[in-house]
Parts: sequence; C-alpha cells; structure tokens
Amino acid sequence: MIDSLEAARALDDIEEMTRRVRQSQIYRLSSLMMILWGALVFAGNLVTYLTPRYADKAWLSVYVLGIAGSVVLGAAERSRSGVSSFDLRTVLAFVMFFAFGFFVETIGHFGPREMGAFWPIYFMLFYGLAGLWFGIAYTVFGLGVTALTLIGYAFIDPAFPLWMAFVNGAGLILGGLWMRRS
Repeated sequence: MIDSLEAARALDDIEEMTRRVRQSQIYRLSSLMMILWGALVFAGNLVTYLTPRYADKAWLSVYVLGIAGSVVLGAAERSRSGVSSFDLRTVLAFVMFFAFGFFVETIGHFGPREMGAFWPIYFMLFYGLAGLWFGIAYTVFGLGVTALTLIGYAFIDPAFPLWMAFVNGAGLILGGLWMRRS
C-alpha cells in the first residue's frame, strides 16, 4: 500500500511525463513543418532574387505547397501517433492567418521589399506567441528571425531577398533540425 503523499508524487510524475510526451509530439510535427516551409521559403526567396518577374508565381507556389504539405504532415502524424494535433480548426487557422496577411498586404500597398519583410515578421509573431504555450524555443526562434529580418531590411538593399533566403528559409530549416533534438 502507498500512502496519499506517495500517490500524489506518482500522479505528478505521470502528469509530467504526459506533458513531456505531448511537447515532444508538438516539437516533432513543428520541426517537420519548419523544415518543409524553410525549403519552400528558401526557394521562393531565391526565385525572387534571381528572377524577380516570377516572384508572384513562386510565392503562390510556396503558399499552396506549404499549406498542402502541412496538411499531409499533420495527417501523417495523426496516423502515426493516434493523436490529433492537426484538425479542421488548424486548417481554418491557416486560412484566417493567410487571409489576414493578404488583407494587410493589400491595404498596405506594399512593394516587393516591404512584403519580403512583412511576411517573415508576421509568421514569427506567431512563433513567438506559440513559445508562451509550447516552449521557449519557439519564442527565441521567432525573435531571432524577426531581428535579422529588420537588420536586413534596414541595411541590405539589392540582396535583401538573398539575405531572407538564408535568414528565413535556412533559419526555418535549422530551427526545425534544432527542434528535432529538443
């Protein structure tokens, strides 16, 4: 027989283990999505830098492939673990997220350079917020990419899309790899 203090400690241990497993599942899916989006964003920025006239088509492709890939990864994670971490609410959140971004872009009359800074900062806002619930790694990553984006926007002129390929695209890939280790 165990006393109530030992039972409480055992329940605390179980709760802590459950929290760690859940965080590990979130980090696993997040890392895969970060790597996917990083590769797509890297490619989008390279196209923007090398052939600016195709930038609009490149970014439309990035968004379509990124959203589709995210849905596939979420479904695969659900079938692998049996835990739903990507559902209709997540898809609707993606739609609302992009709709608001496109709305701001439209009323802001952004040029290519401003859009090149707006979208990464907008994405990183949500990484920073996610860190409040899912772990400090998200917040550190979001603030780091935001700071580097602003530095590039202020000091790098013609090579800004190339800068963003490495800061945002490669940064997402490295962040995803880092989260796989966490």
